[in-house]
Amino acid sequence: MKAYLSGGMEHAVEEGVGWRLEMEQWIRSKLGHDVFNPNAESDRSLAAHGVTPKEFRKMKFDDSGRFQKIVTTLVDLDTDEIAYNSDYLVCYWDEAAMKGAGTKGELTMAKFFGKPVYLVTSMNHSDIPGWVLGCTSRFFSTLDEVKEFLARAFNTVR
Repeated sequence: MKAYLSGGMEHAVEEGVGWRLEMEQWIRSKLGHDVFNPNAESDRSLAAHGVTPKEFRKMKFDDSGRFQKIVTTLVDLDTDEIAYNSDYLVCYWDEAAMKGAGTKGELTMAKFFGKPVYLVTSMNHSDIPGWVLGCTSRFFSTLDEVKEFLARAFNTVR
């Protein structure tokens, strides 16, 4: 089994590294599943292009042509991962995810390919776009709640 960790990056504090590291470690140690962490994969891809994450974000304004070419490779990487390699998505939905487009695209890909989406959010559902609600399989208020659900779903002990 393999989990994909979806959520805001471009507008998130530290690109959403904190919650993803927590979930990645938990999923690997408690469920024994593989994890696709877009933070780590993006860093590897950017390094292959000879760019740091900070340089990459600046490039959006200073060298939009190069930025677009690199971001296309990131979109290809992420969409292929969802379509062909991941079994489920854990999505952290907050204001950062709301501002960007990637998370919405990831949830759409998951829905299209029949992958369950476990959405963690403290937002009122009435404030979440209907499209996102339509792509979501189950809702959770905290990371601990989704961990409890996943532990039960995969018959493991927390």
